[in-house]
Parts: sequence; C-alpha cells; structure tokens
Amino acid sequence: MTSIDDAETMLVRRRRGSMRADSDSVVEDLKAGKKGKGELSAAKDVLREDKEVAKGKLREKENSYRQWFATRRFLFPLGIFLGLLLGVLLIQPVDIPDIPASLAILLSEYDISLPEFPQIDLSGLEVEWRRFTGNIPEIWKFNNDGREFQVGDEMASRGLTAVFPMVLIPGVVSTGLESWSTSPEYRTFFRQKMWGGFHMVQQVTFNKEKWMASLMLDPVTGLDPAGAKVRAAEGIDAASSFIHGYWIWSKIVENLAVVNYDTNNLFLAPYDWRLSYYNLEERDGYYSKLKAMIEGFKKRQGKKVVLTAHSMGSSVLLYFFKWVESPLHGGGGPEWVENHVEAVISIAGTHLGVAKAMAAFLSGEMKDTVQMNPAAAYVLERFFSRKERGKLFRSWPGSASMWVKGGDAVWGNHTFAPDDAPDAAHTHGELIAFREALSNSHDLDVGNMTAEQAGTWVLEHTPTTFQKMMETNYSNGMERDEEQLKKNNLDHRKWSNPLEVQLPYAPSMKYYCVYGHGKETERSYWYARGEFEHDDTLADAHDAVCSNSSDCRTDRAPLDLPLLRRSWIDAEYTDEGVYPKVRNGVKMGEGDGTVSLLSLGAMCVEGWKRKRWNPAGIKVVTVELPHRPIPSIPRGGANTSDHVDILGASALNEIILKVATGVGHEVEEQFVSNITEYAKRVQWD
Repeated sequence: MTSIDDAETMLVRRRRGSMRADSDSVVEDLKAGKKGKGELSAAKDVLREDKEVAKGKLREKENSYRQWFATRRFLFPLGIFLGLLLGVLLIQPVDIPDIPASLAILLSEYDISLPEFPQIDLSGLEVEWRRFTGNIPEIWKFNNDGREFQVGDEMASRGLTAVFPMVLIPGVVSTGLESWSTSPEYRTFFRQKMWGGFHMVQQVTFNKEKWMASLMLDPVTGLDPAGAKVRAAEGIDAASSFIHGYWIWSKIVENLAVVNYDTNNLFLAPYDWRLSYYNLEERDGYYSKLKAMIEGFKKRQGKKVVLTAHSMGSSVLLYFFKWVESPLHGGGGPEWVENHVEAVISIAGTHLGVAKAMAAFLSGEMKDTVQMNPAAAYVLERFFSRKERGKLFRSWPGSASMWVKGGDAVWGNHTFAPDDAPDAAHTHGELIAFREALSNSHDLDVGNMTAEQAGTWVLEHTPTTFQKMMETNYSNGMERDEEQLKKNNLDHRKWSNPLEVQLPYAPSMKYYCVYGHGKETERSYWYARGEFEHDDTLADAHDAVCSNSSDCRTDRAPLDLPLLRRSWIDAEYTDEGVYPKVRNGVKMGEGDGTVSLLSLGAMCVEGWKRKRWNPAGIKVVTVELPHRPIPSIPRGGANTSDHVDILGASALNEIILKVATGVGHEVEEQFVSNITEYAKRVQWD
C-alpha cells in the first residue's frame, strides 16, 4: 500500500509541475501577443488552484499546531506535571501507600506487568523527597504551617525552662518497626523499616505476602514466627514521623527543645505495639528498660519524671505502674511511683477501649474502610481484603488491649446507653445490630447485641488461638470490690483495665487527661450476614453445611467443617436523618474521630474520682479541646483535636510545656462536651 500511495503522490506532483510550466509559457506568449483570452483564463485557473493549495497547506500546519495542545502527547505530560505539583503541595505521606496499591490494581486490570528489580531500594526516595521539598518556599509547605517552635518560644519568653525530665510513650502503630531477620527468605529486609517509611510502601506494593508474613506474630506464642524477627526502632525518630512529612511526635519535640530539652532529659520510649503487654517484657524487656531510664533520670537530674502517653500508650503506662510495683516483676514496691513520677499526661487515652477494635477483629473492617469512595474501596478489597486485614489484626495481641471494657455497665443495654441523645432513634447500647429484613432472611438465632454479647460473639467467630490469647493476657470487666481490686495487683491480665486495678498509691502525683471532642466517631454498627463459608473458627450451628459446593467461599475443609456465616458492616445502609447518624453501616457518636467520648473521659471525670479506683486521691485534671480545624490546612492546623493530629495542637503543646517547666498548676479543667453527665449514667456501683 505504501508504494502505491507514493506513486500517486508522484503523479500528482508531475501534473502540477506540468501545469505550472504550461502557465509560465502562456504568460510568456501573452507578453509576446501569441495567445488569446481563453488561454489566459485557463492560466488564471491554474494560478488560482496553486494559491488554494498553498493556503490549504498553511491552514493544515496551523491546525496541527493548535490541535497538538489537545492531543495526548501534550495533555498526558501536562497532567503528570500538574499532578506531581499538587501532590507535593497537598498529599500527605499517610496516603502514599494507596497510590502504589491503586497502580498495582490498574496494571493487573490491563494485564501490564512490570519487571522486578530486587536490587533497587525505593527507600532512597525518602532522601530525594527531603531534598526536593527542602527547596520549596515555606509558604507552599502545607505540612509546615508556621507553628514550628511557636509554643516553645512563648514559654521561653516567660523565662520558663526545663524542670522535670520527660518520657514520651507513643500509641498504637506510632512506633516504626524494622527487620532484624537474617534467615534467607527475609535477609533482604535486614534493618529496613517494615512499618513506617518509604520502604514499607515498596514492600506492601510489590511484596505484600512476604511483608505480611514478617509482621504477623506466631498465633500460639504471640512472639516471632519462624525465621522472622521484627523489632521497634529506637530513639526519638522512632515515632517522630510515620513517613517524612507526616509528623506524629515531632511538633512536641520541637517545642520541648526550645525550653532546653534534649536527649539528656528527654526520652521517647518506643515499643513493638504488636505484642501483648505481657510479652513486651518477656521478649524485649520493655518495662525493665523504662524503669531503669526513669530511675536514671531521677538520679542524674534530682527530679521526678513527667510521663506523657498517647492513645494506647496510656494503657501501656497503666500496666507499667502495676508491673513496677509487683514483687513478682519490677519489684519497686508500692512507693516507687510516688518517688519517681511527678505527673502523667494522658493524651487521647484509650482507657475503656475502642469500638473499632471489635469490628476489626470480627470482620477486618472499621469506619475508615467502609466509608471510602467506591473506587478506593474496590482497590483496597482487591489488594488487601477484609479477610486478610482481619487475620493480620488478630495476629497482633497488642491491639487486643483496646477491646471495650466494662461491658454493659459502661456501654449500655438494649434500650439505653449513657451517651444516648434524648431523641435517639436507636440506642448505642446495641453495639452490633442487624436490620430486621436481613436477620429474618438468614437466621433468627442472632439478634442485636450489647457490648458483652458482642464480645462473646466476636470471640466465637475468631480462631481458638485468638481466644486463648485474650484469656491469658486481658480482662475486660468491671470490679467493684475493693479487696478484689487489691488482689488484682498480682494478676497481670487485669493491669491494662482501669476498672479492674487501682491507680498507684502516689498522693503527690498529678494526672492530666487531655483529649479532643467534636469530631464524629464510630460508636456502634449495623451488620449484615451472608452464606456459610469454611474457616478455622467454630461452627455457627451444629448442623451447618453448604447446600452445594458453590456456596462455600473458601477451600473445602474435611467433613465440611467448621463453618460460619460471613458477617460484614452493612455499608449499603446510610441514614443521616436520624440520631445517631448512620453512615455506611456505622452509627456515629461523640469523640475525637477514633476513640469514643466515654472511653476518653469517663474514668477521668468519674471513675478515678472514687476512692475505689484511686485510693491515694491522686488529683485528676480533665481538659477537653474542641475540634476546630482549618479547612485549608491538610491536618487541621493549631486548633485540631483529631485523635492523632492533636499532637500538633497548640493548646496541647502548651499544657505539656507548662507541666514540664514546673507550672502545671496553671492547667485548669475545661469541658466542651456532656461527659460529666454521661459519666454519671455509668453503673459504677
């Protein structure tokens, strides 16, 4: 076809050349008077045709030049450039793991594969990211909004300086975890971040199975699985940022540094949050190290220590107090805390547990997963399914410490919950509920469940190894007998539950509860039920069998047992016209976006005001910070009180620095919620 087209083009060119030659001869003949008017008209036609051809070519060039701006060759690179620019300005590093996941799904959908580069370490991108963002003008850095060192400068201007040594205890998933595995299958991970940092993004994207295997703990021992060894990163950097740019503790460290804190009087106590509290000492000697650090500070500085804990760190600290006093463990005796601890600052403490932990253990879901947009939800489910997430959550005994505590006495019954609104259409007391149409269509033996009933149901739907782990490590009830509370000082299973142990006998110690309020928080759930499937848990019924092989969603087990029904948050159900609001199957309540208000404040304003749980009468000061984010700042700015972002709030940093510099008496109670009213409705007696 190409040769034919070329021949036609050649003939056209020859014809036009011949016509031009004829026109030239006609013009010459006219000048000599040899030609007539007819021939002159023919010459004009030829010239007119040549003129139109020339204009057409010029027009084609102009159009092609204009159309190039509407072609993919221009728009695609332009889109990439604008996307990168917006990414630098707006994207948060916590969102980065979603990008490779989305890319991986798209590539698989279009059957596009990328070559493997086992020798390339993408964690080096972090260095380049820092170098690149370092050259961006400060006004465009949305992660830095001008608050750096601001609170510290204000305190220093008053002449305040470091008085008490400070120990910071991070929350769940805050601490970076790195691999120390030397076995051949994990050797390429050696000293690489398996949690936190860009190396984690690389492994989750391109090596998910090996990454999961390295982070999962042995289901029987709760310790390292065969061949894998992952440990908490050390130093202040271990929990300063999750990924560079997404700060966690760095704002607090910056402000403390202004008032003369450094590594000589400031210590961040990172820990492997996957481990049960008991195994933190058994495997890593965590409490022994923490005790030695506090004693060392007291000896060198001559001052007691201020302990500042965030989220799950508050429960770890409560466990530590019992451990250090116990003659069977720390051996510090009943006066150790009084002699070594000046104050405790609990930030967004998960004192009475977190509802989302129950959903995560049951079905691998929570508000964050079911309220994603459909495209993101599809990517997540394809890349990291509910079943995989649930399996990973249940392999981390540390996260089980956030199981809701106090049962129905705290969280309510079938008709009432302490934090219900007067005009509530449905009570939060039913932690897990089913819409009537769905429950009738499957099995009537499962109805709406309170916290205690839901706890039992979740355990029935988890492997026996998880059940044994819960039994041997945690207790989630309420103990009202003071003599039994004293006996619990020797039972480590009770130590993370403030309702089953007493605060240490430290009458001079101050306890500050600081948390946010004003952000909708998941409080209870609507669930749906499906068909039976094979699993490694107990059967839902003694005669549970699949009607045919296609109904069983997983590989068939011997004798078709055990079986259970699939359960998931009813994400199709949304009704924002009722109270509590229902959004994608999640009933919203009050809190800081992660932890419910009851868990954050009930012990602070009521439980620890009672001698039963606070025999020394430790002064407890509660400060609620209203959630007032600035929309133009990605993480809310100085007045946010989100569960994590509160660590950068100016009001919180001011409280920490006041306590650290010896003017903690200036911190006064502040309430912006109805927590005092809610707490009085709890069945304490």
